[in-house]
Amino acid sequence: MKKVLTVGVYDLLHVGHVELFRKAKSLGDYLIVAVQDSNVVKKYKPEAQLVYNTDERCYMVRAIRYVDQVVVYENVKDIVRDVDFDMLVLGPDQKHDGFLAAIDYCNENNKKVVVLPRTEGISSSDLKALIKEM
Repeated sequence: MKKVLTVGVYDLLHVGHVELFRKAKSLGDYLIVAVQDSNVVKKYKPEAQLVYNTDERCYMVRAIRYVDQVVVYENVKDIVRDVDFDMLVLGPDQKHDGFLAAIDYCNENNKKVVVLPRTEGISSSDLKALIKEM
């Protein structure tokens, strides 16, 4: 069984997230989604205004049919060591040092890394801006 791991905050779930999960699941047999802990998000992005707490975000992600397992993580460089998986699926904007360390770990441990394109025309930031205008 090929296990796929993807990571993110997933605060305002939208079609782009569902597409990510659908595409990631199609690359393997079992999809693990790691949801970043709210306290960590706020620590590194103090300007971030999360709508949902960690448990609520996990609950919503878990409800999506493509997702087999949800785990909470603090940083990506550690979650790749803590979870059993074969392939890490990332978005093109996931390039900070933690992701680079996670990619290095994958390369050193025979785990495939796949970068999927973003779904055009949708993002959580755009949704939050739209809601403010309404």
